[in-house]
Amino acid sequence: MLEKKNAYNREELLECGHHGFAGKGTAQLPVPQMLMFDRVTSITDDGGAFGKGFIEAELDINPDLWFFDCHFPGDPVMPGCLGVDALWQLIGFFLTWSGNPGHGRALGAKEIKFSGTVVPGAKCVTYRLDIRRMMRKPMILGIANGVVNVDGKDIYHANDLRVGLFSREQLDAGVDI
Repeated sequence: MLEKKNAYNREELLECGHHGFAGKGTAQLPVPQMLMFDRVTSITDDGGAFGKGFIEAELDINPDLWFFDCHFPGDPVMPGCLGVDALWQLIGFFLTWSGNPGHGRALGAKEIKFSGTVVPGAKCVTYRLDIRRMMRKPMILGIANGVVNVDGKDIYHANDLRVGLFSREQLDAGVDI
């Protein structure tokens, strides 16, 4: 179990992946290879552009990352969907960090724009999310705007990213997400 604080290192994120933020039944992060950040550098429940929460995380880039070998041979780039998935992962982490139970599921985004790429020579990807809204009833839902930045340059913008938390019973029953 992790304690609520304002930053987390890789070992703590892996703990969340294997055991859930607050133990069994709470949202888990993916584990490598799908964990798309190495650390959460800042998380607050009253910051950000909307005053409802902010989270920032970083991924160290090196040419040995698994996706560079397969996307695309001879023209390696990080798949854009992995950057967007990192933003969804962080919304789920924020919801659980905020004390909500359940298992996270990405529910979509209103708008995503790409204006750059992550290549093997990059050093660091920074993900920033401004929480726009968090609902607890009738379902647990987080809505945020996000930015993916590589080495100081914003390269993806995503608006109205949505993640829900669902009970095991809801998921096992095949609830429409």
